Amino acid sequence: MSTDYSHDKTPLGQILIEEEFCGPDDVENALKEQAVSGVPIGQVLVSMGVIEEEDLVYALALQSGWEMIQLEGLTIPEEIISKVSPSIAKLYNVVPVRMEGNSLIVAMSDNLNVSVLDDLRFILNCDVQGAITTKQGLDKAVETYYAGEDQSFEDMLSEIDGFDEDSMAEMMSASADDEIDIKSLEQMSSEAPVIKLLNLVLLQAIKDQASDIHFEPFEHEYKIRYRIDGALYDMMPPPKHLSLAIASRIKVMAGLNIAERRLPQDGRIQLSIAGRSVDLRISCLPTMFGESVVIRVLDRSVVSLDLEKLGLTDVHLNEIGRLISLPNGIIVVTGPTGSGKTTTLYACLNRVNTPEIKIVTTEDPVEYEIEGLIQTPINAEIGVTYARCLRSILRQDPDKILVGEIRDLETAEIAIHASLTGHLVFSTLHTNDAPSSITRLLDMGLEPYLIAATLESIIAQRLVRTICPKCKKEYDPTDEMLYNINLAKEDVEGQIFYYGEGCSNCNNTGYKGRTAIFEILNITEGIKELIMEESSTEMIRDLGIQEGMRSLREAGIEKIFNGVTTIEEVVKETMALEGV
Repeated sequence: MSTDYSHDKTPLGQILIEEEFCGPDDVENALKEQAVSGVPIGQVLVSMGVIEEEDLVYALALQSGWEMIQLEGLTIPEEIISKVSPSIAKLYNVVPVRMEGNSLIVAMSDNLNVSVLDDLRFILNCDVQGAITTKQGLDKAVETYYAGEDQSFEDMLSEIDGFDEDSMAEMMSASADDEIDIKSLEQMSSEAPVIKLLNLVLLQAIKDQASDIHFEPFEHEYKIRYRIDGALYDMMPPPKHLSLAIASRIKVMAGLNIAERRLPQDGRIQLSIAGRSVDLRISCLPTMFGESVVIRVLDRSVVSLDLEKLGLTDVHLNEIGRLISLPNGIIVVTGPTGSGKTTTLYACLNRVNTPEIKIVTTEDPVEYEIEGLIQTPINAEIGVTYARCLRSILRQDPDKILVGEIRDLETAEIAIHASLTGHLVFSTLHTNDAPSSITRLLDMGLEPYLIAATLESIIAQRLVRTICPKCKKEYDPTDEMLYNINLAKEDVEGQIFYYGEGCSNCNNTGYKGRTAIFEILNITEGIKELIMEESSTEMIRDLGIQEGMRSLREAGIEKIFNGVTTIEEVVKETMALEGV
């Protein structure tokens, strides 16, 4: 290597220029792209074709002072590979290369994630040093050396069966009012088998694209369940006596009080899992038999913030494109919890996120960090409410504002004030459909003329599971199935229906992934008149349909006819709207 830049933390762009891999103009263009996309400058330059990945790795090695390793063509002995289990190698995206004295040298593609080395030192019980390599070479090496060697959950459970069972059972039997030995809890949560088990649970959740992981203690068992595509699935249950150790380990990782088991606690963990940056939101709730812990998995790599990929029809896509380009007004997205409202709003903001537009958000909590957005988390415990944040946001000279949720009259009034003073405001409500959102705003105490003057559109949505493409089959629905979606045989003459037979690709569910169905109610002059008259939800809905609004049920039927989803899914997600 020509120069060691690690001592003075030289910027990567400067190193690339000094090593003559690219010019100043290339770095300047890449920095502009980074400001918009949030992608690291090195990856931007690679994607632009300015530098090769090997050039980037070389520059990163210079910057960090790490060794650069070329894995292609390198033969690693079996005794070295066996020092790191398949689950650990895939979880942390590392490959052991050699031993140097008492130190194990591991190849990584992300030299910024130094916490990986700390975890590996603890799990492997030896000194671990990092070396940097290309992502392509690393992925190929992991696949080569650990192909078909995934450690199953059953293998892990058998490996830790009986682990410190007596001491854990003794602690589990202590009531919530008993004094807890914090040192014992810390030691228990730091045992390698507990860490390995939790790592495997997290790795499996990421691989299966789970949105939530539930750790649930009952009187005679301890359940772990994943929520995938909106449905919960059981994993093989670990021994009951591990519940306290697992809960304590999660709380240690989230920086929570491990001795407090009587009060609910919330926390956050940021990890790099399988080479992907993942944000974990932790919720601990005391129960009769221990703490129930739920982890919300926020994996940006599986969430598309592209409007074109949300499931919008061309008509709806054009309409939303028009709405988000408005200079002022209020756009409300509505639906129950877990219906994808936040993702839709992020996709809208992502579309208008350009250097000349200032966007400020206030959220509870901030789910995804987006480069270029000023994002403020709500913290009601210290008085940081939506209303208080929104007042301050208006002094930040924003162009567009996201209010996570309109919960009360005060927040709604400030949102209206923001709209009237030249801002475009995005927010959410919890209502069944678009027309009922107007009634909800009136019930909050808002003046009808203010709603009519500021509200531009209401977007209602639901998420439906999509049919697995690997086991998709044609079938003829029964009369009863058609009746459930208000159709008759003559309405679907010549129409082909599909369902998922179930296969390994979809865990035998017949579904893989989800898409959204939408209902968009634009606030036309006719709708404004009904708002001023405080008309019923039914009257607003009828006029909306006359003016071209398509209901959620109709949007779902279109997805069925296009072979995207099934009758059962649409009925399930729009059942509350039947007859509406």
